[in-house]
Amino acid sequence: MPAKTNDLKSALVLGCSGQDGLLITESLLKQNYQVVGLSRNKAIENLTIPSNKLNQKIQIEKGDIKDPTILKRLIEKFNPNEIYNLAAQSSVGISFKKPRDTIEGIVNGTLNILEICRELTYEGRIFFAGSGEIFGNTNVGATINNHHQPINPYSIAKQTSFNLVKIYRESYNLNCVTGVLFNHESSLRNDNFVTQKIISGAIKCLSDQSHILHLGNIDISRDWGWAPEYIDAIQLITNAPILKDHVICTGKLTTLESFIEIAFNKLGLDWRKHVKSDKTLFRNSDIKKNYGNPDELFKSLGWKAKTGVDELINKLIEAKLN
Repeated sequence: MPAKTNDLKSALVLGCSGQDGLLITESLLKQNYQVVGLSRNKAIENLTIPSNKLNQKIQIEKGDIKDPTILKRLIEKFNPNEIYNLAAQSSVGISFKKPRDTIEGIVNGTLNILEICRELTYEGRIFFAGSGEIFGNTNVGATINNHHQPINPYSIAKQTSFNLVKIYRESYNLNCVTGVLFNHESSLRNDNFVTQKIISGAIKCLSDQSHILHLGNIDISRDWGWAPEYIDAIQLITNAPILKDHVICTGKLTTLESFIEIAFNKLGLDWRKHVKSDKTLFRNSDIKKNYGNPDELFKSLGWKAKTGVDELINKLIEAKLN
């Protein structure tokens, strides 16, 4: 690809209308990047976005990463310094209902990006969003070298994406890397995600004492972090002197029951009066415990999570009330 003549750095954000896409777009714009975003089905100006000026500073293209034609056109035309792939379906629950769409979107999308960049001899950096779900149940915090035990369509697709990125980095010398993200939340999540479902339900119970919040299995534990902090880690990994896959996590394990209790307590409510664990909402298979070990990322690049689950819940409640 031809060398850039513009001094400003540029980035292509795939999946710019999702939580992570919006957050990284805002972060890049604050650093004076030129940003081009690809969104599958929505105009960014119709979304709740961190900055009301965002839609004035980003060029939006509509399309799907499963379509290699639009990807090739964008990469050829803009030749960005960095590409962030934050696209495709990201809900484990939905992946059970739509396994074909989930696997095709993640796996084919990853392969399209990698193969196009290889064909174009793209020299920039490429980040792929991985998932801690690939490790399955973890009795200790997972490092990047932990054995993979995917047990749902989403994690199977993410495992394949992870392996493809590694092959293209090691066999084709492509500057690509995966950040294996554990659960990370913000007010930009929708109610398909259990954390937002809990916050929305607790607030509804505040105004309607008879309301019952139906949830699936609450006897699970996860590593929940604050998404805006994870955006910093993503950029550190992408621009590191030596490209390595990394786990992005807090290293702290919290039960879903504790998450519920904290959220309801903050609103002065007894969760036991309002929450029903409904077996009809249980997944066909579910991970009991899933958390990571952040030590290597801190050792290599100096990043660690600062927001604990208590503060995270505070932030989610404040955002929803406002």
